[in-house]
Amino acid sequence: MNAKLKVGFIGCGGIANGKHFPGMEQQSEYAEMVAFCDLIRERAERAAAKYGTADAKVYTDYRELLADKSIDAVFVLTPNVSHAEITCAALEAGKHVLCEKPMAATEADARKMLEARDKSGKLLTIGYQYRHFPVNQVAKRTIDDGWLGDIYYAEALYLRRRGVPTWGVFTDKSKQGGGPLIDIGTHALDLTLFLMNNYEPLYVVGTAFEKLGRTLDAAHQGQTRRDMTPDAWDPDTYEVEDLAVGQIKMKNGAVIDLKASWALNMAEDAGAFADAKVKLCGTKGGLDTHTGVVRLNHVVAGQLAMTTIGKRVEAYIPGFTGGKPPVSLEHQIFVEAVLGKRDLFVTADQAYVVTKILDAIYQSSRTNKPVYFD
Repeated sequence: MNAKLKVGFIGCGGIANGKHFPGMEQQSEYAEMVAFCDLIRERAERAAAKYGTADAKVYTDYRELLADKSIDAVFVLTPNVSHAEITCAALEAGKHVLCEKPMAATEADARKMLEARDKSGKLLTIGYQYRHFPVNQVAKRTIDDGWLGDIYYAEALYLRRRGVPTWGVFTDKSKQGGGPLIDIGTHALDLTLFLMNNYEPLYVVGTAFEKLGRTLDAAHQGQTRRDMTPDAWDPDTYEVEDLAVGQIKMKNGAVIDLKASWALNMAEDAGAFADAKVKLCGTKGGLDTHTGVVRLNHVVAGQLAMTTIGKRVEAYIPGFTGGKPPVSLEHQIFVEAVLGKRDLFVTADQAYVVTKILDAIYQSSRTNKPVYFD
């Protein structure tokens, strides 16, 4: 391996600029950003000029980037439907891979990625950064310390009242595979499974609603997002669900209720800074992260009590915060894992279960039947 990891990027759009470029810039002591690929050459050129080495290469065909034997690892930052094809090709080319969430658009594609990883012997991880958020790390420690006991009910939520992405191809079903369920619901589900340490689903029942995205006019739009741009979408090009709900029964009897929306008529406005939220209920106590901190409900001296743990941290992703950005654990861990200094924190096997469940919720919605797992 090179003295420094040589890293290439396939996809130079919003998530690359908002998270992965500034995150990997923090790892400059151990890694070099040497190659950038995007279908729009100008985007790759801008990324190379801002973040790349002096001799960084620019491509519009990811196969040409993968042919460079000097590259050790690649980031796959493309629309969901292309994740499997590009990731499998990268692994076959001998590269370690960090693929953006979700792992794939379908369970079958995610399985292909696992098979390619196993055959190549290279590392594969998925970009579920919510696990690293301070509030969620506090929640995990609280659970692991035994405060909840046996967790038998959970709610995984990522709800926006009016928050349809208006950049990229988010509302294009052929490229994304779905709407808020696969885009943001995937974060809430991954986080919940991680906190519960339970990756054995028995069956799911789900429904994807297409009610508001194609019908609301401009008067109903205009929520402002992190980048302070109006979030107005075109109903004529909206092809995905605007709300999805699913109930997941686990093999140990636990139940997870999953809800994800981009547009929903709800009184509780999650606002422009809506994030993945969880509620967990166990035999000893429960907790939620709805206020940005951990609220532990338990019994003290025979009395019902509520304990607030930790402090609210507004931002974690480097590209979405002002001033000095926080250390991106996602990128630090990936680099250290490739260097053989530690294990991956988000495994592809865990991410596969997330995709399997999401795919089953869409299938249940289409067929009006529950989907059982082997």
